[in-house]
Amino acid sequence: MAVTVLGFGAAEIGYENVPFDQVERLLHAALDAGLNLIDTAECYPGSEEMIGRAVSGRRKDYFLFTKCGHASGLDLPDWDPRMLEMQIDRSLQRLRVDHVDLVQLHSCSQAVLERGDAIGVLQKAREAGKTRFIGYSGDGQNAVYAIESGVFDTLQTSVSIADGEAIDLTLPLAVRQGMGVIAKRPIANAAWKTGSKPGNPYHQEYWRRLEVLQYDFLDGDLSQSISKALRFTLAQPGVATAIVGTTQPGRWASNARLLEAGPLGTAEIQAIRERWRAKAAPDWVGQT
Repeated sequence: MAVTVLGFGAAEIGYENVPFDQVERLLHAALDAGLNLIDTAECYPGSEEMIGRAVSGRRKDYFLFTKCGHASGLDLPDWDPRMLEMQIDRSLQRLRVDHVDLVQLHSCSQAVLERGDAIGVLQKAREAGKTRFIGYSGDGQNAVYAIESGVFDTLQTSVSIADGEAIDLTLPLAVRQGMGVIAKRPIANAAWKTGSKPGNPYHQEYWRRLEVLQYDFLDGDLSQSISKALRFTLAQPGVATAIVGTTQPGRWASNARLLEAGPLGTAEIQAIRERWRAKAAPDWVGQT
């Protein structure tokens, strides 16, 4: 798959109760701007349904990724193979497609991976033509096991200026395995953007880390700091695309402009990495 370096992450449109007409404008604006990757999950409330309603008619314009594993209304336990089979079929119905390009296990544990039945469901879905590829979305030692199992085509994992574990732990393994790498949370939710602790608990861990890391470039112009953070993530070996979420239809043009400065320089990358190595605490593991 020749994916664009920026992909659309569809968690926010679900969790933030974005009206459908706004989602429709947002997705069409992203596709019109040249983005060709949409990443969602069965547990993002309403996300798959809105994507299906909005852009299933433009299916040839984008690669479509989803994730499975959390029961999300199905009366079976998380990771149950029967539930996973039902879930994949439900995702196709919601997305209004006969197949997706990638189905990912959504941050399951190493124990689930070792059992093998969840992986088996994805492999059967691929054999049945419901997905072209299968992947693992997750971090830490669970991701290490997923990579070393040799069964997955892709890894989606957290990589950013505030989430550096994967750069040393899993990205080199994924590169050696020939896996495509999808960076999630690539700008650390821009947790520094207001200058105060975010109200969203999902962003607060990155705020705490950045308070310790004290990168100089975060004190300047916001668009420039976000640009540098994003370009840092995209510079990491193996990263093919970075999934960025937004609820604003006009954001994609500005997102594209963030990359106009070109690749981040080697010295800048090294400075960020050195700062991480000097300041990061042992428990700063990849955030799901």
